Amino acid sequence: MLDRQKLETILLRRFPGATRDQVAVSANAIMGLDEEWEEVQCHDFQALAVQLTTGAELRVLRRRAL
Repeated sequence: MLDRQKLETILLRRFPGATRDQVAVSANAIMGLDEEWEEVQCHDFQALAVQLTTGAELRVLRRRAL
């Protein structure tokens, strides 16, 4: 479970020029990820491997059926 206040603090530090409205909208979107999306295994490792060599962290998500 994410703590909304901690999340807003992180967003404000990461994006110091963001308005309070932008931070609130971003926090809402992040807080809703667990409800709408689920992490899935990806089988196209070759395409992801190229991105991983540059140090990227990747997660493959799928929208849950409602």
